[in-house]
Parts: sequence; C-alpha cells; structure tokens
Amino acid sequence: MAFPYMAAVVGFMILMYLFETYLDLRQHGALKLPTLPKPLEGVIGQEKFLKSRAYSLDKSHFHFIHEFVTILMDSAILLFGILPWFWKKSGDFLVLAGLNADNEILHTLSFLAGVTIWSQITDLPFSLYSTFVIEARHGFNKQTIWLFFWDTIKGIFLTALIGPPVVAAIILIVQNGGPYLAIYLWGFMFVLSLVMMTIYPILIAPLFNKFIPLPDGELKEKIEKLASSLKFPLKKLFVVDGSTRSSHSNAYMYGFFKNKRIVLYDTLIQQCKTEEVVAVIAHELGHWKLSHTMYTFITVQILTFLQFGGYTLVRNSKVLFESFGFDTQPVLIGLIIFQHTVIPLQHLVSFGLNLVSRSFEFQADAFAKKLGYSTELRAGLVKLQEENLSAMNTDPWYSAYHYSHPPLVERLAAIDASDKKSD
Repeated sequence: MAFPYMAAVVGFMILMYLFETYLDLRQHGALKLPTLPKPLEGVIGQEKFLKSRAYSLDKSHFHFIHEFVTILMDSAILLFGILPWFWKKSGDFLVLAGLNADNEILHTLSFLAGVTIWSQITDLPFSLYSTFVIEARHGFNKQTIWLFFWDTIKGIFLTALIGPPVVAAIILIVQNGGPYLAIYLWGFMFVLSLVMMTIYPILIAPLFNKFIPLPDGELKEKIEKLASSLKFPLKKLFVVDGSTRSSHSNAYMYGFFKNKRIVLYDTLIQQCKTEEVVAVIAHELGHWKLSHTMYTFITVQILTFLQFGGYTLVRNSKVLFESFGFDTQPVLIGLIIFQHTVIPLQHLVSFGLNLVSRSFEFQADAFAKKLGYSTELRAGLVKLQEENLSAMNTDPWYSAYHYSHPPLVERLAAIDASDKKSD
C-alpha cells in the first residue's frame, strides 16, 4: 500500500496550525496586559502604550480569523482534489482558446493565471479590511481606495510581464537538466535574484513610490560623513514617499559592490530627530560592516540549492503525484507538491534563520553603540516603537518562534548592559 503523502501533509499543516494558534493565544494574552513591562515604564508614554495595545489587539483578532480561513481553504484544496481539478480545467481552457493543452508551458501559464485570479479574489476582503479598517482606525493608512486598486493592478501587470519567461525557463531546465538539474536550477535562480535586486529599485519600486534625493542639510551631511568614516561606498541618498500609503517608518540599503544607496522613509525623518535617524543608519551600516547581508545571501543560496537538490530526488516519483490526485507529472505541480512535503523542514529552517537574524540585530546595535550612538539609538528605537505602535508586551515563546528582530525590551537591555560594561 502506497504511503498517504497527501494525508500526512494535511495532517502536519493542521498540527502546525494548532501549534501556532497556541502561540498566538499566548501572545494575545500578553497583548491584553494592562501595564507596560517594567523596563519600559517611564520610557514609553501611557497614551502611546494604550494606543499600541488597542492596535495590537485589533491585529491579533484579525489574524485569528485570517489564519482559520486560510487553513480551511488550504486543507480543502488538497483533500477535495481541487488542485488536480484546477489543473485539468486550465487545460480545457486552452482547448477552448484554440491552443495546445499538451504544451506544458502554456498549460502551466494557464494554471497560474487562474490561481492568481483566485488568490486575488480570496485575499481581497482581508487586504481591504486590514488597510481601510484596522490601519485606518489607528491612523496609519494614507491610501485612497483608488491608489489601493491601482497598486494591485500594477502588481498583476508586473507578474504577467515577468512571470511567463521565468516559468518557461524553469520548465525547460527541468525537462532538459538531466543529472545536473539542481545545479542548473540554482544557477538560474541565482542569476535571476541578482537581476531582480538590480532592476527592482531602479525600475519596479518607482512604479509604486517616488524616490527623490535627500535635500542638502545637516542630516545628509551627517549620514555622508558616517558612511565615509566606515568606507561605505555610498553613491546616493534617497527619500521615499512612504507617507502616501502609510505612516509606518523604515530605512534600508541596496546596491552591489561600489554602488550602494540608502533610502529613508519620509515618515522616519518626520518622526525622529536628526541624530536619531543617523543612529538608525549607523545600525544599518553595522549590518554591512559586519557582513550580515553577505552571510544572509550566502545562506539563502545554500538553502535554495538544497531545496532544488531535494526536488530532483522526488520529481519523478509517480506515487507522490498520484497521492495528490495527479496522473501526470507536470514540473510546476512537482514543485508545489515538494514544497508541501518539506513543510516540517521549512519551519525548522525558518526558526533557525530567526535566531541568526536576532543575533545580527544585537550585533548591529552594539556596532552603532561603539560609534558613539548609544543614547541616540536608544531614543530612536523607542521613538519608532511608539510611532509604529509596535507591541510593547510580547510572549517569549511567540517572539522566539516568530520574530526576526528582538523585542524592544531585549534590545534596550542589551544596549544598557553594554553601556554598564563600558563604565
């Protein structure tokens, strides 16, 4: 008797849903606490704490509903054979359109088009509620309904433009890869990732936001001086109009080799003092100086190669495809099935990556502190926590499993501890 792969996958999905719901309940309990954690007393204002608490609880309630609907739909899609049924119907559509349903590339694109339409329809109510009810209720949403749908249309257009050649290339590689399939797939995805990292900030991101050079002034001078002192090859400093969509704030870097750029959200500049913004950038430069970005990129490439290696081992397993209701073995379906079968490993890897990411955050904070920005970084982190209404109380199990960044309490404690050691 063949092993019931699909039943095992659905069973694990439900187990993980129950486990993560338990963690969500623990976090929900922490969010309901009526007082600040002791380390934040006198640091965070009571008014900001109450607003943060209300915002976090709203998001938590919404999350419970969203996750419940998601597990129901995902389980139903697998248990009731909707995946193979949809694959067959996408082929029937090609026949009606006068196209060759036996062409796997066309069949796959037809299938993906249907999946995209379905996902847009099912996700739309949740996106609208999150943006125009929760985010708006707490003063974050700055989008109009027109801008929301215009962004969605542009996203679909980009998917339709970029997706087909990528999908066609993957199918051709799998069909002709032979014993070196994993290497060819990894090589293709490696080049694709480099291309996307190059064109995204130049061609794609400007479709959604305006990027303007940071005006001359004290902030620009201090950031350029800091970058120069660290030999960071800064070429351009941009401000992005994040405030057109949300009042959340952020900053990031991008670029290869000697062509680095820093982007500041206009909300960050509005919410923080000049020295606090510079301290946040010092933290980000710490990631670069300590090679965190390079380590993360290399780790992702290794994991990608291992995934493709695992896929090559199971892609010709007729029993595996039959367990999910398929009598053929399409490339895309093989990738989907493989992703479902390695869910247990993905959760472990994700947990491990979060541990590493949190360690990197502590190191970047310490780096900024060594540059003399301890007080400013502390103030900047508190200001961002307040303005973004981030959760003040966090359950340790929940944060250990989900958070890629340490909670504010832990970051401030680490900064204070390093200060005491210095004293």
